[in-house]
Amino acid sequence: MQHLLLTAWMMGRSRPIAVISAAVLAGSVSGAVAADNVNLVRELAGRVGPIVGSAQACTSIPPRRVQVILGKFQQAIREASANPNDRNELAREFERKIADGRAAVNGGRADCRLVERQLAELERSVNAPPQASSMAVAPATANAATSAARPAASGPVRGVTDQEIRFGMVIPYTGSAKENGQSYRRGIEVAFARTNAAGGVNGRMLKLIAADDGFEPTRTPEAMKLLWDREQVFGFLGNLGTPTAAVAVPFALERRALFFAPFTGGSVVRHDPPDRYVFNYRPSFVEEADAAVRYLLKMRKIRPNQIAVFGQNDDLGEQGFAGVAKAYRAAGLNDAAILRLVYNRNSIDMDEAVAQLKAQKVPIRAIVMVGTTRPAAKFIERTRDLFPGMIYTNMSIVGATALAQELTMLGPRFTENVIVTQAVPAVSGYSSTVLEFKTALAQASPGEVPDYISLEGYIAANLLIDALKRCGPQLDSERLVEALENTRNLDMGLGVSLNLSRGDHQALHKVWGTQLDKSGAYQPIELE
Repeated sequence: MQHLLLTAWMMGRSRPIAVISAAVLAGSVSGAVAADNVNLVRELAGRVGPIVGSAQACTSIPPRRVQVILGKFQQAIREASANPNDRNELAREFERKIADGRAAVNGGRADCRLVERQLAELERSVNAPPQASSMAVAPATANAATSAARPAASGPVRGVTDQEIRFGMVIPYTGSAKENGQSYRRGIEVAFARTNAAGGVNGRMLKLIAADDGFEPTRTPEAMKLLWDREQVFGFLGNLGTPTAAVAVPFALERRALFFAPFTGGSVVRHDPPDRYVFNYRPSFVEEADAAVRYLLKMRKIRPNQIAVFGQNDDLGEQGFAGVAKAYRAAGLNDAAILRLVYNRNSIDMDEAVAQLKAQKVPIRAIVMVGTTRPAAKFIERTRDLFPGMIYTNMSIVGATALAQELTMLGPRFTENVIVTQAVPAVSGYSSTVLEFKTALAQASPGEVPDYISLEGYIAANLLIDALKRCGPQLDSERLVEALENTRNLDMGLGVSLNLSRGDHQALHKVWGTQLDKSGAYQPIELE
């Protein structure tokens, strides 16, 4: 970085920070000592960030001018260090300073005319040719600086304009999972609304467009095609369902489109090695099933032959059952004799499953359930009086809030021994992310009650937003994939860090436990 500092000094000593900022924005920092780079860029983030944030909040300043400076500084952050943790820390520090600048304008503490002059000064310094120096610069370094100063060439990107980034989402508006789809969408929209209110992502507003497939895989291709061809979305965010994902994922991969945070724990979105454009927030069905089985065996002291599996008669149920079987094998148990009870998707006909359960010679004391809200509630309703002490463990895809509502209407005995594993911490708790979500939900959707699925949508969307911000203004799928794969130790207030890499496209591996009380409220429980 010595040649940059000298260039800055030659350009004028009277404005050292502004000029050094311009030198960093205009040049390459890849050849300097890493520690020096990080410290300098961190200092400059504290000076440039407020100008950028103030400019974003001033409606008289065109967003494109701000995006140019944003892109150059974000490039400087990327080149400041080869360490992803350092880069992520710098990016978050820059974002905090940008937020300070926006708050200064919105709070009346900054004058947009002064902000305009500060931005213009940065622009002039960035665009000014470097002065001659007595210190020789190696040709390779000079070429790198020239390359960094030149904006990366990019044509129109589907779903991305100067003002907007459009994401598509396929969920059921009808069928047994419709409440889950609406909750997940609500959480994502709350995260988008919060980000848009703060100026968007690099000056662009986030937009979510949903299409209905009724939780039927035969309808999923039409919904995906509608979003891709007619709505021209950039990528897909928050699709719901395992059988529907089996259709949607190939569609997205063929078009090299992002398929982010689907609401499923299925293996179809968890290949090894991972598909380049498919990323997950939530734990897998196998991880949830393993947590449930270990809880029943160790904490509730249920014998292995007293546990059955109840699930949907399709890929969802298959993968849930496979997760239970894997948990048995991991515990050194024989999985061959596990009782499996099934129901048909979008149906609440439980006759066959109940008959199988009643026919067992060894009494079943616990059931691992892999299904959506209404079938799960109906099965509990049909079996509660037949097996008063039965323990029902549900995976998070059941929709905890909707399940509680269904069972509470039946009476307090139906909520007894009902457990749901979760992909987020307790909604009733006071963690920072839960409190932030509740505040954002009240602002975006007054009167809506927070639940586990909407909280998950909010967290998953913020994981994506973090990567979008680190991409800079010149967004495309490849840059976004690279940013996502460099997510390291992201602290979102969950008590665990989120991580993504080339070899692991699932950010979270922790499972939380909750249990219904007689009032229909969920209480946190320790799973082990």
